[in-house]
Amino acid sequence: MCLFLYVFSIDVAGVEMIISRKTRLHIWFRLLLLQASWNFERLQGIGFFYVLLPGLRKLYSKEKLLEVSRKYTGYFNTHVYLAPMVAGAVLKLEEDQASGVADPTVEVDDFKEMVAAPYAAIGDALFWGGLRPLAAGVALFFAVKGILWAPLIFILIYNLVPTWFRTVFFVRGYRQGMESVELIQKHRLPDWAIHTKETAIVVLGGLSAFMVFTQLTQHQLPSWLGLLTLIPMVMLGLVARKGLSTLFLVFITVSCIFLIGLFWADVVYLFTSWGARE
Repeated sequence: MCLFLYVFSIDVAGVEMIISRKTRLHIWFRLLLLQASWNFERLQGIGFFYVLLPGLRKLYSKEKLLEVSRKYTGYFNTHVYLAPMVAGAVLKLEEDQASGVADPTVEVDDFKEMVAAPYAAIGDALFWGGLRPLAAGVALFFAVKGILWAPLIFILIYNLVPTWFRTVFFVRGYRQGMESVELIQKHRLPDWAIHTKETAIVVLGGLSAFMVFTQLTQHQLPSWLGLLTLIPMVMLGLVARKGLSTLFLVFITVSCIFLIGLFWADVVYLFTSWGARE
């Protein structure tokens, strides 16, 4: 709450902003409902128009508003957490056009379509593929230790970063217009997506090793048996590089874990008897 109240209270020195802070804050809250009217034909198109409508009403008369609104009822789709930057930039372009200072060679529709797909790819990799499993891995460490706050830890970690992106990127998009694209390049978000994925893999791998070691210790089995898990891991990695379906490998892995779970007591008894004979 304090974050977006602060950033919305700052304006750019020497730059006249037609759309008031109250209207911009209204638009930001509407972005939370971006996918409320999602459909297979236009995806986020109607939702994006709904988001911008308060700002467009401030910029155009009723007659002009109808004409401008028609171009926002078509197809649009990008990542929901990076959509605020697109909305802010598009709002700035519309403001420039309404005030007559816009570059005539720049079309709002072209800009919107140009950035939507790259932002969607970056957002999918950063948030769905990186941040979500990373937050889950951290929360699972607490869950394994029996801490009941683990679900809230996941919610807190996962929601803080998207809220920051939603707020700061919307403000930067509105202030910089088309130049906001440089923000993605400057901070190397595609690289951050890769690093977040790598961190998530390390955390989940460490969690798996910790759980294996804990189970072996609880059943008084030698800890070196945990190294046997490296064999199927290496085999799955090699098979995946050969092009076998990842979904099929997940199915095989889950099936094996299920079967091991059914006969886990027998496995423990077998190793315990073998250790006693030694």
